[in-house]
Amino acid sequence: MAADTIPTGNVGRGKPTLDPQGQLRVRAAWLYYVEGLTQSDVAERLGVNRIMITRLLSEARKRGEVVIRIKSKLGSLVEAQIQLEEKYGLARAILAPSSGTDSDPTRVIAAAAGEYVSDLMHNNVTIGVGWGRTLHSMLPYIEGRSLEGAKVVSLLGGIAQARRFNPAEFAWQFAELFDAEGFLVPAPAIVDSAQTKHALLEHCGLDHIMGMAETCDVVLLSCGGISTLTTSYRTGHVSEAERISLIEAGAVGDVLYNFLDKEGQPVPHPVNDRCIAVSVDRLSRLSNKVLISGGIEKTQIIRASLKSLKPNVLVTDEATAERLLADDE
Repeated sequence: MAADTIPTGNVGRGKPTLDPQGQLRVRAAWLYYVEGLTQSDVAERLGVNRIMITRLLSEARKRGEVVIRIKSKLGSLVEAQIQLEEKYGLARAILAPSSGTDSDPTRVIAAAAGEYVSDLMHNNVTIGVGWGRTLHSMLPYIEGRSLEGAKVVSLLGGIAQARRFNPAEFAWQFAELFDAEGFLVPAPAIVDSAQTKHALLEHCGLDHIMGMAETCDVVLLSCGGISTLTTSYRTGHVSEAERISLIEAGAVGDVLYNFLDKEGQPVPHPVNDRCIAVSVDRLSRLSNKVLISGGIEKTQIIRASLKSLKPNVLVTDEATAERLLADDE
């Protein structure tokens, strides 16, 4: 990132100043900011101690004698990251540059997330994973390596009809990147009734697997909008009639098939009673969550997820960030 740092004192303009302290201050700023010397080198060059140089540089900034201009196009990204962190209480916001407000940001978000997730992985880590197109697209950007004692836990059931974005397939591929042990949920993501869900959780040991989420060092989540035919609906697990009724119930999208309203709370709907996934209540109690998502159709559900799940880290694109920083809809 390029930056211009310009001492603006009376150097080479008009009559020379008779203020020795001012001359020393501007000379120190020139040597440090323009010529790139260390504070110790500047102190040696000017014949003073380093503490004096620190004070001179600070005073030069206060007086406006040094102006720093960030010329990189990434400057606006950094500003938006800081604003997101402050608005939503994030430990970190990671923004990928996007080419336009209407473009699909999946690939650029996946690339940024892949780099971040690669750095998260270490020996004996236990990581929980969700599913979706963005997370699946992240796989090629992850730096795989053999780790000792690593575990990958799927946070929801599988999709028998899915072609590319099966939660179980994603969790398995992710685990293989690190020679990690994989823990999958041996059940569909949505079952036929609340009674079936209860039976699977209570009598078939699935609740134990769901409980493993609470042992995770970090979980990777994505979310899906509901205004269009996104991945969940193409699989046939949620019908068009159910999609419309979910919207009527106030749903703005889902996280792990937990359909949420604009405040991030599960809507009262039969689909929510039939999903085999870690609940929103459980997710909200986890200490380290990474939300990876973006796009126009996901803005509302991302905002809702930020409110209720309170992730530590958000990975999205700059256009989505602009919408998230706008007034709540």
